[in-house]
Amino acid sequence: MKKVVVTREVFDETIECLEEYFVVDANQRDEKLSRELIFDKIADADGIQTASNDRVDEEFLAAARNVSIIANTAVGYNNIDLEACSKRNVIVTNTPGVLDQSVADFAIGLMIAACRRMGEAERYLRSGNWRSVYLKQMLGIDVHGATLGLVGFGRIGQEIAKRARGFSMRTLYHSRNQVDANIERQLGAEFVNKDDLLRQADVVMLILPYSPATHHFIGEAELSLMKERAVLVNVARGGIVDDSALIRALKDRRIYAAGLDVFEGEPAINPEFLDLENVVLSPHIASGSESTRKAMAMTAANNLVEVLAHGRPPLNWVNRE
Repeated sequence: MKKVVVTREVFDETIECLEEYFVVDANQRDEKLSRELIFDKIADADGIQTASNDRVDEEFLAAARNVSIIANTAVGYNNIDLEACSKRNVIVTNTPGVLDQSVADFAIGLMIAACRRMGEAERYLRSGNWRSVYLKQMLGIDVHGATLGLVGFGRIGQEIAKRARGFSMRTLYHSRNQVDANIERQLGAEFVNKDDLLRQADVVMLILPYSPATHHFIGEAELSLMKERAVLVNVARGGIVDDSALIRALKDRRIYAAGLDVFEGEPAINPEFLDLENVVLSPHIASGSESTRKAMAMTAANNLVEVLAHGRPPLNWVNRE
């Protein structure tokens, strides 16, 4: 039987599915394995189910000399060197589609939390400082009727736009390609250039892939274009925002607030974020509902089954070209 390595803990039913077809080396204790130990495990693997924090590079692929497919348990794949995989004829897959709704829900929640100062209010209450209700206490920014600027307008961005209509928001979007006019009409979304979006939006929400081209897509210059009462929300990937520049803008109150689910160098984050009241922080959990994470793990497993057990193309082939 062919061998599959699962680098991080997944759900039991995922392992059961894989064990119908393969010898499975699974890390169900979710230990943080050293690179050396991972390399030992993958030396004779035919397929590997990776997590979004596994670094698949030339060194990794050299250790996995028999591997023919890397099934990443995430929609993003910036942790994988696609060029190196393609050179070795290693298929790379991801898990698009199954997390769109959950991420869109979370993005709206993070937006509301940042606009309405929910994190700050909870800390205030828990600290025992709440003594009475005051007219000007914890005043925030209304979401309903605001202008939402979506940077990135794929499946998740469009799901967010659907939800924004329920808040009577005006939706602007910027992406590499303008979507079909029918989709724009259905979602009430208007395509604009990057600078116009930054100048007009009350909430700038990032939902674009990370790549060298989008590294620090939001930096000092972009933050300076935003309204003083604007809020930045990032549910995409760390590195798209220059975190140091954002911290300066938040400290100086050049923008109102931020809601962040992702960070440069995560899980380590810039400790200066922790001292700011006007930022809501969460540990990369936008897709973190039980049903969605189960679907992600099963999608990755099914990609392995299609390729290694059935000899068919995978369901979600990233580097097909």
